[in-house]
Amino acid sequence: MERKNLAAIDLGTNSCRLRITDIGGNVIYREAVTTKLGEGMAENMCFTPEAVARGLECLTHFAELMEDYEVGHYRAVTTASCRMAKNGMEFVQKVEKTCGIKLEIISAHEEAELTLKGAILNADKQKPYVLVYDLGGGSTEITLATNTQNPEILYTLSIPLGARNGSEIFDLAEYNANNALKLADKIRKYTNEFAEKSDFFKYLPDCCWLATSSTPLRLVSMVNEVGVYSKDYADGITVAIPQIDIQIQKIFSMSSDEMMHSPYIGESRYTIFVAACIIFRTIYQTLQISELTASLKGAQEAIINELRLQWQN
Repeated sequence: MERKNLAAIDLGTNSCRLRITDIGGNVIYREAVTTKLGEGMAENMCFTPEAVARGLECLTHFAELMEDYEVGHYRAVTTASCRMAKNGMEFVQKVEKTCGIKLEIISAHEEAELTLKGAILNADKQKPYVLVYDLGGGSTEITLATNTQNPEILYTLSIPLGARNGSEIFDLAEYNANNALKLADKIRKYTNEFAEKSDFFKYLPDCCWLATSSTPLRLVSMVNEVGVYSKDYADGITVAIPQIDIQIQKIFSMSSDEMMHSPYIGESRYTIFVAACIIFRTIYQTLQISELTASLKGAQEAIINELRLQWQN
């Protein structure tokens, strides 16, 4: 019997995500694992043996799941951490040898394209332009594009700082005003460059803002007092920036223990969430955004759509 199910794997600096669907794109199974692949990488730009072991364990598990769910076509991509790590290609080769999964190290531009194609499903169709902001563990992409069925990227910028390496480089497991200022200054320089080279403020009145990754989804869950981090609930929800500001200020006043036990942050995120919030806030303040839409949809949706088209052809 022909295996017709599809799968998308997105390996980032902090977590790895698997989505399995039928040929119609209907989700059969999904899972996200906190691999912390980029943990400790900031020191010498190499994956540690412990991080490699976690990555291999996760991807071996995903390979077994794809076998169980009779996946016939898949695409597995990896982003900033493997682009930056000196032993990134060695890790990719070890993954294929260990569990048979062929990982693609995609460029920052292709990462932005995939994220855009997924996130735009949540865009306000009355606006002719979209700004998509994707905060990862090792990099942050900002992309300005047309709000069309086949969006055209007008300008994209990859900032080589994300939640994990931002936290490690600037020692921000807990909020520290001086260290927070240093990280914010770095992010602001990149964001100003984006605004200038894209001529962003010309587009701002006609632009909707889409924020992907778990950070906005967690913040939206907090704003709406859901009681837990609910990415499905938060997906597509639009909130005003002043509401986000209030939640970020609360986070900055929390201890590590309080963040670890928060139903919105938790054990897998508490050491990197302060840095994530600093990056997140600095970008929306610099770009003068008044509201944002959180998006669970991103690269995985785009990959599944690509596979569906390939299989049908």
